[in-house]
Amino acid sequence: MRLSLLAIGKMKKGPETDLLERYLDRAEKAGKQLGISSVAMIEHSESRAASVELRKGEEAKLLVGAAKPGAFIIALDEHGKDIGSADLAELARGNMENAVPEMAFVIGGPDGHGQEILQSANLVLRMGKMTWPHQLARVMLAEQLYRSITILSGHPYHRV
Repeated sequence: MRLSLLAIGKMKKGPETDLLERYLDRAEKAGKQLGISSVAMIEHSESRAASVELRKGEEAKLLVGAAKPGAFIIALDEHGKDIGSADLAELARGNMENAVPEMAFVIGGPDGHGQEILQSANLVLRMGKMTWPHQLARVMLAEQLYRSITILSGHPYHRV
């Protein structure tokens, strides 16, 4: 299975990008023993369409098109469900056991997600009630993917 972070907007070089790359690298290396083939960040440029709805629609098409056929799509949205780290790990375990080719975590642009994403998502999650900059949301998500992998592999990184 592949783990993908699909996002609108491109991060600039800096400490947030360094931290994101560190967690993605850790997750990919630790995930090999579980059968995770890759952990990748795929970024798309923001739409330049004139209206919010057109922008969200164009960005939704990019994100949906970036996911593999049969992917389990998880949209990050402020109106999504709250789950814990162990729950995310169990979700990953279930997808691996069901031979799902990819878990695709989608992060929208500044205007949020288009309806195409929210309707096609298998799950809509949020990262708590607070609003986070997209750069930090990516880092926090990458850390949670690494944490999920360590939970599944029995590594002591996650302490209850």
